[in-house]
Amino acid sequence: MVDSLSGAMVEAVERLRRLPAAGVDLFHHNDSDGLTSGAILTRAFERTGFSVRRVCLEKPYPPLLKRILASEGNLVIFADFAGRIAPLITELNQGRNLVLILDHHKAVPVDDRQVLNLDPELFGIRGDLEISASTTCYRFACLMDPVNRDLAALAAVGAVGDGFFLDGKLTGPNREAALEAVSQGSVVIDANGGDETYRIKTPRGLMRCDEMGKYLDTLGGAGYSSGGPEMGVDVCLKGFSRESDSMVSELRDIQKAAFSREMEKITFEGMHETAHIQRMDVGDGFRPMGVKMIGVFLDELKSGTLVDREKYLAGFMKIPGEIPGMGAFVFNDVKVSMRVPPAMEEPIRAGRLPGLDTFLPEATARLHGFSDACHSLTAATTVAAGREAELIAEMEKILSNKGLGNG
Repeated sequence: MVDSLSGAMVEAVERLRRLPAAGVDLFHHNDSDGLTSGAILTRAFERTGFSVRRVCLEKPYPPLLKRILASEGNLVIFADFAGRIAPLITELNQGRNLVLILDHHKAVPVDDRQVLNLDPELFGIRGDLEISASTTCYRFACLMDPVNRDLAALAAVGAVGDGFFLDGKLTGPNREAALEAVSQGSVVIDANGGDETYRIKTPRGLMRCDEMGKYLDTLGGAGYSSGGPEMGVDVCLKGFSRESDSMVSELRDIQKAAFSREMEKITFEGMHETAHIQRMDVGDGFRPMGVKMIGVFLDELKSGTLVDREKYLAGFMKIPGEIPGMGAFVFNDVKVSMRVPPAMEEPIRAGRLPGLDTFLPEATARLHGFSDACHSLTAATTVAAGREAELIAEMEKILSNKGLGNG
């Protein structure tokens, strides 16, 4: 499985070596996994002589893809998203550009010499357990040039930030990257009973990788519309600064205030509930933060006393019409993020309950919405504004067909 992925990556690297070392358009996600992925690829391509135009996206919405792929003769890379929408990319690209997809979410293969889908899910490697986007990008970078092994610590930060562990430890290629960083002296692993804590060496001393992940998440999510992603990549490549600390502090105050308002609202009004799903809608309530923040809010909400521990959790947020680095767009859509309470995680991993990736994309497709990055425990799609209740109803139909009762 890993060997097959490496073989496909080697073929892609050979394609790149036949290109003139000109420029690459790099589009990456805005969470800690996406920011470390962007940093790894930036450093690797710059070392090879490419100039890198980097744009951070919350999601590769179809209108963005149309604009990105309308050009011709470019090298385009999507990191930490786009594995599922490779057929759409093929359709929009029409062979004009060489496109590389370095994702780790559920994926769809394509037979297209110009669209190389290097998502590990296509090679039997679990993206919601064994390999993050940062580790995928790290493995690709090492095949470009072994000198890029020094980026292992960033891969470990992205893997820890994505939060997929087996028995309290990183596993698979994620673990291999972390152990490589340990051998280089850039990461320390502490055993705590059956669990492990991962710490990265910085000029400030050792810092827990999960804390660095939260730092990057704040920059990329809460600061998405105010330069946070660029600051996050700078932190990855150059280190922390007074400017980054100040930005994170300000953003955390904004986030805390917005989350407190919504928690208070849920405390007094509760959530809308159906047989298997509980949902809430923040509308524009988290602006000017990015739409990723609805997922971050659900991550905080799912373990508390305000949720039913046996129901899937959904949250809606309106998509703004301005995309940093891309300009203005006309959207009339909402993002739906989904999470599961901790009590449901093990049954989903064991296959006793349906994972989010088995029913949210299907329900979204029935409403002609947009699906891309979905895992079994975390997922997000978009649908037209005003169709939120319809989406919940479609998910309930699918869950009923999968054998779940009426709750």
